[in-house]
Amino acid sequence: MNSKSSQQNIRLQARPFLKWAGGKTQLIDELIKRFPEGIKEKQTIDTYIEPFIGGGALFFYLKGKYIIKKSYLFDINQDLVIAYRTIKRKPIELIKQLKGIESRYLKRSKEERESYFYKMRKQYNIQKQTINHTNFNDNWIKRTTCLIFLNKTCFNGLFRLNNKGEFNVPHGRYANPAIADEKNILEVSRALKNTEIYCGDFTKSKKYIQNGALIYCDPPYRPLNGTSSFTGFTKEGFSDEDQTRLAKFYKELSKKKDVCLILSNSDPQNIDSDDTFFDELYKGFNIDRVEASRVINCDSKKRGLIKELIITSH
Repeated sequence: MNSKSSQQNIRLQARPFLKWAGGKTQLIDELIKRFPEGIKEKQTIDTYIEPFIGGGALFFYLKGKYIIKKSYLFDINQDLVIAYRTIKRKPIELIKQLKGIESRYLKRSKEERESYFYKMRKQYNIQKQTINHTNFNDNWIKRTTCLIFLNKTCFNGLFRLNNKGEFNVPHGRYANPAIADEKNILEVSRALKNTEIYCGDFTKSKKYIQNGALIYCDPPYRPLNGTSSFTGFTKEGFSDEDQTRLAKFYKELSKKKDVCLILSNSDPQNIDSDDTFFDELYKGFNIDRVEASRVINCDSKKRGLIKELIITSH
């Protein structure tokens, strides 16, 4: 822990650059408790893999506390991957555009802000039809600017797509949203150095998993009920069939030598004590139920502590 690289790593103070439904900031302590003792003692991770990076709360926390020799991040959401890659490569250019859009938005009246928001949302959805999601280009900076703007000014900071793949969250009416968080974007860019970022299904991570790897799976949560359903990070959603496919993938990876697997998900027994969906899927693994705060629910009376699942292979 005395090397120059470790000192640089620990100085990082990056946080998620997007608000993200189901973000894991509040579960970080519980997740780290379940790390292998060797990792906790040495504060070093040889290979870190997240097949569903989402907001990246755990990854960014670890980059400030642990030495991560190799890291591989994946997500099936194309625009999210573009945002990560853009911040990694062009943070200064992104900050400049964010400051411009922040200035234009904040000087408007409430009514003008709402109109501006829907204009930007429309442009964002139209641009999706033509943007090159594979090769980096200047349009990535514009798209990431628009994504961050919409995320910071929409209702509840959600990212939700309809079945056409269009962003459809309404305006949020925040008084003074922090759209251009210059300091954090620069920290995020530093945290992403020497990190490989890929777009694709979680199974794409398999080829990068080596002996001694730490793998954290944070899939879109299984809805607790029909009205609380939120898996709209992609137009396809994440069904029970996908959850089953992930469980098979998890079991396959658990057979690799010295691989540590940690997975989180909603606990259906919050609603139905007889629902053993995940208990059956992950039979033979360690299944812990921990308290977490529900922050996204249309009924404020139903927001509070609930149980979430943390499943480990060791």
